[in-house]
Amino acid sequence: MTPKYMLDTNMCIYLMKHHPPEVAARFAQCYVGEVVISAITLAELEYGVACSGNKASRNRKALAALLEDIAVAPFDLKAAGAYGPIRLATRDRKRDALDKLIAAHAVVLDVVLVTNNEADFVGYPGLCVENWVSNH
Repeated sequence: MTPKYMLDTNMCIYLMKHHPPEVAARFAQCYVGEVVISAITLAELEYGVACSGNKASRNRKALAALLEDIAVAPFDLKAAGAYGPIRLATRDRKRDALDKLIAAHAVVLDVVLVTNNEADFVGYPGLCVENWVSNH
């Protein structure tokens, strides 16, 4: 099945914590293969696990369970090529380096980026954003 959605890091964390419940409910409406995460998002999640101290074991298990349900899309040559125009369009924003990579990846895969941080993804050309928390 062709992916339709790419989850931003915050959505993955919500699914791992089972909160807020509307994210899990919306995810449950998707078919297997419709939802992916970027390899960039996985890198952010791995960092979170590494930083989680005495909760690392629990968080590692939660991440493993998430990855059983959601495929990781590799950041490839096409995604790297899409990054240039995305970064150029938002070059005045000095932060958000990883968000720009995730946005480029979503654009090249022609999927909707699902995030609760909609403001972080404003102005990226060709990017469609959806929020499963506010049900926009």
